[in-house]
Amino acid sequence: MINLPFPKPEFNIKKEGEKRYIFDGIRKTWLLLTEEEWVRQNFVAYLTKTLNYSAALIALEKEIDFNELKKRFDVLVYDKTHQPWMLVECKAPQVALNEDVLQQVLRYNVSVPVKYIVITNGEATVAWKKEAEKMHLLSSLPTME
Repeated sequence: MINLPFPKPEFNIKKEGEKRYIFDGIRKTWLLLTEEEWVRQNFVAYLTKTLNYSAALIALEKEIDFNELKKRFDVLVYDKTHQPWMLVECKAPQVALNEDVLQQVLRYNVSVPVKYIVITNGEATVAWKKEAEKMHLLSSLPTME
């Protein structure tokens, strides 16, 4: 597993009634602040502020077709040539990173082939690099190529 020390949160959060919302700087919109959204926003902040990934190369919750079904990936990072490079599945902290979570992101990978696969629940993160149809466990997230 990879330890990701998320940067100090600097999010815009607002409350409307009993609901809290977080401003997503990439999508430029307010989103309901769920536990999974908190993980997604912190993970993206880690990518952009700690690893210096370009926010312009990150897509969030885009719809893809999978076996005639509509699915949404959590995070897709493109490489500098704008090709899909890293696919990330985010879960709430209490969700275990098990085989089901890995299989979910691997199904998305059929429609959006990438070099790197990541699953995270904010407390634990696991990443793999795909090479020659094999997956190699990583000890850290890759730097942008």
